[in-house]
Amino acid sequence: MRTVSLVTLGCARNEVDSDELAARLGGSGWRLAEAGDEADVVVVNTCGFIEAAKKESIDTVLAASGKGAKVVAVGCMAERYGRELADALPEADAVLSFDDYPEIGDRIEDVLQGRTRPAHTPRDRRTLLPITPVQRPASVVAHVPGHAGPASGPPVLRHRLGGGPIASLKLASGCDRRCTFCAIPSFRGAFVSRPPAEILAEAEWLAGHGVRELVLVSENSTSYGKDLGDLQALEKLLPELAAVTDRVRVSYLQPAELRPSLVEVIAGTPGVAPYFDLSFQHASGPVLRRMRRFGDRERFLQLLDGIRAVAPDAGVRSNFIAGFPGETDADFAELKLFLEQARLDATGVFGYSDEDGTEAAGLPDKVPAALLAERVEELSVLADTLVSQRAEDRLGTRVEVVVGTGGRGWAAHQGPEVDGQVTFAGAAPEPGSLVRAVVVGTRGVDLEVRVLT
Repeated sequence: MRTVSLVTLGCARNEVDSDELAARLGGSGWRLAEAGDEADVVVVNTCGFIEAAKKESIDTVLAASGKGAKVVAVGCMAERYGRELADALPEADAVLSFDDYPEIGDRIEDVLQGRTRPAHTPRDRRTLLPITPVQRPASVVAHVPGHAGPASGPPVLRHRLGGGPIASLKLASGCDRRCTFCAIPSFRGAFVSRPPAEILAEAEWLAGHGVRELVLVSENSTSYGKDLGDLQALEKLLPELAAVTDRVRVSYLQPAELRPSLVEVIAGTPGVAPYFDLSFQHASGPVLRRMRRFGDRERFLQLLDGIRAVAPDAGVRSNFIAGFPGETDADFAELKLFLEQARLDATGVFGYSDEDGTEAAGLPDKVPAALLAERVEELSVLADTLVSQRAEDRLGTRVEVVVGTGGRGWAAHQGPEVDGQVTFAGAAPEPGSLVRAVVVGTRGVDLEVRVLT
């Protein structure tokens, strides 16, 4: 049989898209190569988020081509650059768009047979849908990855490429926000929610395949339901998902849209992890205004106080950009002060870089490269120190841990693979089990626990 290998780069949303591609390829007669096996065609699901991710995508295509296989680029970078990427990277035998996903088996067959398919000309995918969100469900649009439901074939169009007891589940795609530093909406498109029945069907399918924790992913989970005519759709969906599996976790929450009713459901529903993945990005009001974002240090601290009033042990993580155009010493000091006061469980730090097609790329007052690197280093060291202190605050507390492979697991306040992790004092429990434990030690952001009998 013809064999195909899928290599996934980037975020959990891309992982879900790869599972869809795997299901489509398997359904059209392709055999999925096992890890380490040679394949006739290698499909690289690229990431186009920042420069480092783009470089990794190109390096992966080059490495696959060097082994003699046909190579196809799909995913965000392929969608974002299309023909430009194909011209610059002749080692890729094809560069495909999201619109090619429904016929991916035929497209890969063309590559294998040497039939050339011109790469697409990129377009702003936000223009494919009405501006008004509630008009979108009735629109006929080009393919949206991860939204392949009953209308396009089997009830669940997914083949898990990764095993283990934790799996991502796509809640929505696209974004309607206009952050000046972010190009994602232009190539992922406007915000589109998946219907609740489709999400529940996939959740039940995943639970039937051994999944104990569902991680809901999207570009903006707090917007879920606005195009379905129900701004509290997520509050209604979470208890239903919690009835399907042991634990449900929500990722990618926008502080500007985090309403009190959603905080209460996340923090107070049995089976839903009291975990808040909040996209703060900065804490200085003037910088956030230039980013076209909400908030400042005081408002963000009030939001965190409100969360912890409902769930004192809630997990909170966030990402921050240092060196945004126009960032002054005072702005940077405000950001550091926020980190010191916020008591976050996990913190990601990025240095600003210009992205093609973004408003921020044309802003004046760029922070000099040497100063930017200095601020990134200073903020990273501070963040590491603070999250280590936050981990120490949990000594002696009880946690519920989903056990993965390799003797590690994740407590409710830890996002799998993105935050800290749990290791076990003594023998690790069976992978896939859900255990209660007490925190007996820390190493940086990671915890050591003793299982309670």
